[in-house]
Amino acid sequence: MKRRTFLALAGSGTIAGLGGCTAIADLTEDHDIGMSAHEFLPESYTVEAGDTVIWENTGSRAHTVTAYDGGQPEGAGFFATGGFETENDARMAWYDDREGSIYTGDRFEHTFEVPGEHDYYCVPHERGGMIGRIVVEE
Repeated sequence: MKRRTFLALAGSGTIAGLGGCTAIADLTEDHDIGMSAHEFLPESYTVEAGDTVIWENTGSRAHTVTAYDGGQPEGAGFFATGGFETENDARMAWYDDREGSIYTGDRFEHTFEVPGEHDYYCVPHERGGMIGRIVVEE
């Protein structure tokens, strides 16, 4: 078989094998915010009131999602992995026994009802700049 004939046949077989595949469908993510070693991806995310945001640890390190007590609009509820009721409780639990951690592939979700800016961070990586913001619109 001549080289050109072989390449033509091999190429058409590859294309035929890919029929029906779409890159967009194959890359669809099932979370809103991912986590690398030291950042939330994306750092800022906009939703409408009543939407649920899903974080997934897509990195290899343990992370937390912890709201800043003073970084929430008036009337907004506190949120944190581990179900803690205050920022201090979440911070102390992580430093005591790494409670509230989510590991690779783990997920956390929270429904945002109050419009405004909701700031949060990862307890062990806050100093490295792992800080995020959810902007909730009406």
